[in-house]
Amino acid sequence: MTEEDVLFEFRASEALLEGHFRLSSGRHSGHYLQCARVLMNPDRADRIARAPAMKLPRELRSQIDLVVSPAMGGLIIGHEMGRALGKDAIFLERPEGIFEARRGFRIEPGQKCLMVEDVVTTGLSSREAIAAVERAGGEVVAEAALVDRSGGEVDLGVPFFPLLAITFPTYAEDELPADLAAIPLTKPGSRRV
Repeated sequence: MTEEDVLFEFRASEALLEGHFRLSSGRHSGHYLQCARVLMNPDRADRIARAPAMKLPRELRSQIDLVVSPAMGGLIIGHEMGRALGKDAIFLERPEGIFEARRGFRIEPGQKCLMVEDVVTTGLSSREAIAAVERAGGEVVAEAALVDRSGGEVDLGVPFFPLLAITFPTYAEDELPADLAAIPLTKPGSRRV
């Protein structure tokens, strides 16, 4: 699947939005990728998940014991990547503000994990989820994501394999261009900022 194929899937599912958005990172943008929409169709989700799974080096794929993703954004793509890799997939939640495995999910000591996210902008959620895996005794060997919005700048401390790199400008609250500030703000993500 090429980058243009992926963008086609986002556009076809009306998942590439324009407006004024506050991202989960707290930054503002004129564009938002609503991955839940692109993944709502099971056939499309399967196609999209197989692409980053196959992008992982073969030797890395053979190390993975478990696929882990942070809820909410990474939940669907993490599950689908687990299916593509033939591995169990779990998700982490933050009921008290810190990611943890719940619902009977366990990360066994020494278990090699692939972290899976939908969109990475600053990498904060990913780093927090990786820390949760490490607290449980697991080891994150890499991260895969549908979209890297960081401009190639994110450092997760593990190898990073995004399917698509998109560089839409993002802004701090005090840096907003006048045309963006004039548009009503929407907060579409799952994280409170």
